[in-house]
Amino acid sequence: MEQPRAVVVGAGIGGLTAAVALHRRGWRTVVLERAASLEPVGAGISLAPNSQRALDVIGLGDEVRALAAWQGDGGLRSPSGRWLSRTDSAAAARRFGGPLVLLHRATLAGLLAGALPDGTVRTGRPATLADPGGPDRPARVTTPDGDLEADLVVGTDGINSPARRMLFPAHPGPVHTGFTTWRVVTPAPERPFAPHETWGTAGLWGTHPLKDGRVYAYASAAAPAGSRAHDDERAELLRRFGTWHHPVPDVLAAADPAGILRNDVHFMAEPLPAFHRGRTALLGDAAHAMPPNLGQGGNQAVEDAVVLAHHAAPVPGGVPAALAAYTHDRLPRTAEVVRRSARTARMALLSGAPAVALRDTAIATVSHLAPGLLLRGFDGIADWRPPVRTYAA
Repeated sequence: MEQPRAVVVGAGIGGLTAAVALHRRGWRTVVLERAASLEPVGAGISLAPNSQRALDVIGLGDEVRALAAWQGDGGLRSPSGRWLSRTDSAAAARRFGGPLVLLHRATLAGLLAGALPDGTVRTGRPATLADPGGPDRPARVTTPDGDLEADLVVGTDGINSPARRMLFPAHPGPVHTGFTTWRVVTPAPERPFAPHETWGTAGLWGTHPLKDGRVYAYASAAAPAGSRAHDDERAELLRRFGTWHHPVPDVLAAADPAGILRNDVHFMAEPLPAFHRGRTALLGDAAHAMPPNLGQGGNQAVEDAVVLAHHAAPVPGGVPAALAAYTHDRLPRTAEVVRRSARTARMALLSGAPAVALRDTAIATVSHLAPGLLLRGFDGIADWRPPVRTYAA
């Protein structure tokens, strides 16, 4: 039997994971990436135990776990440094069956690309979905070098996905959350610190260690869509967060303004009717963009990829039914994670002193009476398990 062919549009984390999983399942796979190189634009990514178990399926889970850097205490703070809720890495690992791992996106992309045959990932190759395919015809993508036909096309082309618009032209797509985010990787400050997320008034900050000795920092604040600093983004962060507790000032002092990424945050307030049509599937931000407040955007893309490969029997005739099963498994779960992420974002970015004071008091009180409050927020998310144990050889 001729080996079935899959075309993955986009070489982000979800696209690369899908390519590896499909390759393990016997698909002849090609990844078409618009960018000129496979150096991901981004900073850090948090991988929770749910996505680590998905990576186990393709033989990469242990390599990721070896990069865990969080040890000891951590939790949620106020801008003055007061702890609102505390937990520790061992408690998180016990509750969800593994550590929380923060790593640079380039590191994860390198692990995934290294698990693919040479020539699988083709950079500088923009691709457009021309025909989603059907039971009796292949899907088709258009590239500058000509059209490609495939038994399966996977659209992992991001939050502004052209593939999604092709499949569901009447859907409104993601909407603006009302806030923006910044991300940066810097050298570690000289003074030690506990990993933390800090909630203020209409803004938050997080600082976490990476295995290589650097730190990953991120921030969010209410801002109109499209707004940017009048000088540079480091100066904007200093204005907003420069007086917050250690290590925020030290991290900002070490940040290179050119290395700070700023993006408006959009999310899929209205779920798609399906994650597929014909022989084409969507995954990751293309299917279910979400606020970053539970750190699950990349995790859900990794889950998507492994579940898609699980259902995609490597025979041409099985694809339409496989994609229906993929939608059945993934749409309800991801819609719930989107809702929970949006709810957490609203809570974290409250404005107005009375509302913020009430929120902080409630969090501190509940955490004192029932330790582990932060961890309970990930119940039903971080404890997810894939439908199959491994495709690894």
